[in-house]
Amino acid sequence: MTSLVIALIVVAVLALISIALSLHIIQQYEKAVVFRFGRVVGEKGPGLAVIIPVVNTLRKVSFRIVTMPIQSQGIITRDNVSIDVSAVAYYKVVAATKSVVSI
Repeated sequence: MTSLVIALIVVAVLALISIALSLHIIQQYEKAVVFRFGRVVGEKGPGLAVIIPVVNTLRKVSFRIVTMPIQSQGIITRDNVSIDVSAVAYYKVVAATKSVVSI
């Protein structure tokens, strides 16, 4: 009787762990690229995504606009005037699969 209870507890714990590994929440501003054994299977949109824990992997891609400050640089012009130039780069991902696979 006690071995049956222990076996049921172990099975329940393993089931909870596998459910926790298979469920992923994808936010409204994200998409997910699903890989099966390293090959692209497809994309999943916002919401709840269910994958096979050992076989599939999920990579989330944010579609928000990202700002990257570029360090200011000092430049000397042709007429020997010193100028400090600062810049900000903006980028936004358009295709989730291409952004993960191509880079």
